[in-house]
Amino acid sequence: MLLSHAFGLFTHPDDEWASIRKEHETPRRLYVAYVVILAAIGPICAYISTAYFGWTVGNDRLIKLTEISALQLSVLTYLAMLVGVFALGYAVNWMAKTYGAREEHVPSNGIALAAYSCTPLFLAGFALLYPVPWFNAVVFLIAACYGAWLMYDGLPIVMGIEKDRAVFYGGALLTVALVILVATRVGSVIIWNFGVGPVFVSG
Repeated sequence: MLLSHAFGLFTHPDDEWASIRKEHETPRRLYVAYVVILAAIGPICAYISTAYFGWTVGNDRLIKLTEISALQLSVLTYLAMLVGVFALGYAVNWMAKTYGAREEHVPSNGIALAAYSCTPLFLAGFALLYPVPWFNAVVFLIAACYGAWLMYDGLPIVMGIEKDRAVFYGGALLTVALVILVATRVGSVIIWNFGVGPVFVSG
């Protein structure tokens, strides 16, 4: 049932947000039945495309990752996504009082808002099956913009605040999301130094 929200957020987001608030699912169930499943789309597609399809660089030279390297990087990306969604959801709940919402002991609404707002980014992972850098960048940029709009649209409904406060609340959360993104990238570089970096092969 939770997966049905993924499509409703594209067709009738306001009604879907109201339904999500009413359900008030626990973070654990939301993670197991929604985030864990959809967040795997990107890493799985990235593994397939980088290990088996490859991409061209310069004079039509085909570049691939070794299967082990592709698997390692996909797993790291997957874990980073799971941590990132949780951190963003925690931030939504932590900032709640500042913007007139109710802070919950168990951040159900905050986690739900973060998880469902990331739905476009999760689904954009399918684009990685077509490993063309500019195409992937455009798809993920569009997905990120729609995800940001979904969060702005859902804040008043899920967190029960006035519409005008959602602008400042959403801006603060966008900043947090960027910090999380930078932190995961820096973490990836650090981990690469321990021998988990990409290993390229010519196709």
